[in-house]
Parts: sequence; C-alpha cells; structure tokens
Amino acid sequence: MKRPSSPTLAALVFVAVVLALIVYSTLGLGGNSCEVCVEYHGSSRCRSARGTTRAEATKTAHENACAFLSSGVTDSIACNNTPAKSTRCGGE
Repeated sequence: MKRPSSPTLAALVFVAVVLALIVYSTLGLGGNSCEVCVEYHGSSRCRSARGTTRAEATKTAHENACAFLSSGVTDSIACNNTPAKSTRCGGE
C-alpha cells in the first residue's frame, strides 16, 4: 500500500483539528450557563443559554427571551435594552 504524501497528511490533520473545534463549540463545552427572565410590555419569558464567559451566556439568554417577547427590529432593540427581571448563572 502506498503511504500518503506529506501535504496529504498535513491536510488530514488540519481537517481533523477543524472538526474537533466545531464539535467542541457545538456541544457547548464552555463552562458558563445562565437563565435570564425578561419582562417586556406586560409579558415575561425566561430563557437559558451557555457561553464561554458569563457575560456571553447572560447576553445570549437575554436576547433569546426578547426574541419571544418582541416583534420587529425597533421592538427587539428596546427589549434587549430592558433590564432583566432575574438572572441565575452557574458554572460547571
């Protein structure tokens, strides 16, 4: 059997590394998760999110909650600028 050439081997290693990074980020192996509850225009919604930092997880959870509470760009921006009703975070 013929051995793969160095460029072919380097390409295979590169692809393996890229796939490993995609799996790592997709599975949410970062250690921060937060649940944020938002009240906007008389309705409230709680959403959880994970992130590499606590700030990222909190922001994402807040935006996810606002996605259910608002419609349109202007409304979405206003909701995202509304302070959270509650925030709970825990690391792993």
